[in-house]
Amino acid sequence: MEIDARGLECPKPIILAENALSKIEEGVLTIIIDNEGSLENLKKYATRFGYYYEVEKNENYWKLKIVKGYTCQLNNISEKAIKKNLLVIISSDVIGKDENLGRILMKAFFDTMIVTGQLPQMIFLMNTAVKLSTIDEEFISILKKVEQMGTEIFTCGTCLKYYNLEDSLKVGYRGTTNHFVEGMFDFHKTVWIG
Repeated sequence: MEIDARGLECPKPIILAENALSKIEEGVLTIIIDNEGSLENLKKYATRFGYYYEVEKNENYWKLKIVKGYTCQLNNISEKAIKKNLLVIISSDVIGKDENLGRILMKAFFDTMIVTGQLPQMIFLMNTAVKLSTIDEEFISILKKVEQMGTEIFTCGTCLKYYNLEDSLKVGYRGTTNHFVEGMFDFHKTVWIG
């Protein structure tokens, strides 16, 4: 199977890859991309889910091959076998009931993580928290800093669709309920906020 994702900015190539891979038990998906950001994000995506991948560089684009389901993969260490420390699930764009105070507290929460360098391995945004990675410019810049410091950020795809924000994702990846369900098993600790 081959997808030509040239000209598409993130997260579209990842969404296309995730959709294609969800429809097969095993096989090879080739994605053609023409920007390095998409290439790096697709490589992270493949690694996260334990897929073997290969990259072929051409003059103006890359071909990324992702292998799913074959037992002969070179990737012998399962990503799921590595226990991670912390998953933070955020289900509101504010902390607490008072919106004004809650916004101040949410910003302080992220600012403190950045300043102290105490970051989770993954943040999953759901319900109204999807506004933080889509339409809230102040929090988009904060989340970009968190992501640059090594935290994976996923935003609930169902929630994006519900709020009509599917084309507005500005940071991180589109996620599924698998991300937080897996948190119960893949992480030492899962913290819910909101």
